Amino acid sequence: MINSIPKSIFIYFLFFATIVCAQTKAPAYPVDSSYTVSNQLRKYQKHYPYLIPAKDQDFKGVVGESDVIYTSLKNTKYGKRDLHLDIFRPEKEGKFPAIILVHGGGWRAGNKQLLVPMAQMIAKQGFVAVSVEYQLGLEAPYPAAVHNIKSAIRWMRANAEKYNIDADKIVISGTSAGGHLASLVGLTNGLEKFEGTMGNSDSSSEIQAIIDIDGVLNFMAPISLNKERADDSPDVQWIGGQFKDVPELWKEVSPIYWANENSVPMLFINSGYPRFHAGQDELIGMFNEWGIYNDVVKFKVRMHTFWLFHPFIDETVDYMVDFMNKVL
Repeated sequence: MINSIPKSIFIYFLFFATIVCAQTKAPAYPVDSSYTVSNQLRKYQKHYPYLIPAKDQDFKGVVGESDVIYTSLKNTKYGKRDLHLDIFRPEKEGKFPAIILVHGGGWRAGNKQLLVPMAQMIAKQGFVAVSVEYQLGLEAPYPAAVHNIKSAIRWMRANAEKYNIDADKIVISGTSAGGHLASLVGLTNGLEKFEGTMGNSDSSSEIQAIIDIDGVLNFMAPISLNKERADDSPDVQWIGGQFKDVPELWKEVSPIYWANENSVPMLFINSGYPRFHAGQDELIGMFNEWGIYNDVVKFKVRMHTFWLFHPFIDETVDYMVDFMNKVL
């Protein structure tokens, strides 16, 4: 059969097939693709039929770059690949406060694309906004993700001049598991234990404020600890074992235990599900005693991933921008 096909056509098809295979090659690390906007829409649309998924937009006056490499894992124990981020900023000249956005997905799923619409909307309002890739639990358990994100913040400072970032004004934010990670990264400012060795060691990973969107603050709180978990539950896998086996790690990954009198201001944006706010009331009490500014916004909807959809993403961005303008 092949002999009947002209050689030039056969070579063309062989070349085309090679390109397609290269483009669709599966990543060399395990990926859980279950957390998507379309899946979340199907989950909530029956009760909230007005939801409109947030999508990428080309805002006038905003420039962006996708898949910018911020570190390599080649000299670490966590793998050999590069990690990337998407960055959006005002087109005009000047220095702008910056925010790094950490996506959710139960420490096992999701990707940086989920928060690109939010990053673009924030950039439109005068900020440099970064949506960051980090290693999920199936690829590398704790503390890889924390080291990744700290490295991304150092990269932002090291490249502040190129991307018009005000290096003295960097905020971290995250959604769901990303909210937990943002809080853990932000509340461990200056602690060598959490830094890792993933590049730009001459720059600081400290941040000036935290925005936690439906992210757990205390795995040791009863509402969190009393939840039954299988050994393959995302949080158990990411932490590295059940509470009964590694209680010290369950405490270590709980952001609330790293809060102190020098912690930075925090904004909490909540859904109507209390379990995602474990530890929040206690942390707010601590902040109030220490005189650290904090604020709470609650969407009274039984919907966890509200930030993925209009109209909730619009209000969420407004709350975030108002908070950043206030504390920065």
